[in-house]
Amino acid sequence: MSTQNSAELYNSTLSTPKPISLLPLGTQYLPKKLTCLPTAIQRLAAAIGLLLILPLLFLVGLALRWESKGSVIYSQVRVGKRGRRFTLYKFRSMYLPTDPKYIDPSQLHSDRAGACKKLFKDPRITALGRILRKLSIDELPQLWNVVKGDMLLIGPRPALTEEVAVYSSLAMDRLQVVPGLTGLWQVSGRADTSFDEQIALDLRYIREQSLTLDLKILIYTLPAVVFGKGAY
Repeated sequence: MSTQNSAELYNSTLSTPKPISLLPLGTQYLPKKLTCLPTAIQRLAAAIGLLLILPLLFLVGLALRWESKGSVIYSQVRVGKRGRRFTLYKFRSMYLPTDPKYIDPSQLHSDRAGACKKLFKDPRITALGRILRKLSIDELPQLWNVVKGDMLLIGPRPALTEEVAVYSSLAMDRLQVVPGLTGLWQVSGRADTSFDEQIALDLRYIREQSLTLDLKILIYTLPAVVFGKGAY
């Protein structure tokens, strides 16, 4: 899909938005004062959420340990606001290269064009891992990232270092804000959208960030998770 078409994405889901102008944001394009859900409230909510779901986290950990060898928690370096590196946590959903069931995907082509690659039928994913991904349960350990201040509940997804290395100047503008656990892209189809569409949605969020939009995204996250649209 062309960049122009991607700028008009999401014109009927949360509201009737203005078309996205895909100009390089830079600091001059950012609102002087963001009226989003306060950071302290997001971090407190993440801490409370972690305490409430501890039994679920424990059961998922046991199931992962039973299914395949390897650490229950997978850690990965991601890029946050203004290029800051941090360690992101998630439940391991793939076989390790040392596992007999591991399949090398190096010869497979990405099902998604752009810097953010995606295999819709990734042979490395375990049976349990596929369920965890579909329901976004694998992302729950990132509540700890929110508590630590690496992320917020709402914002663009934190990028891989190799993705950022090939970003255009336009895509770099998504690094103007703290990354989030969920966001406008997550409730708009996730991997079912193109990379250009993802960037357009992230830039729209940056430009229109508000308490109302944050609350709408939180509300729409639940059905997005339950139905698993765009989750692979």
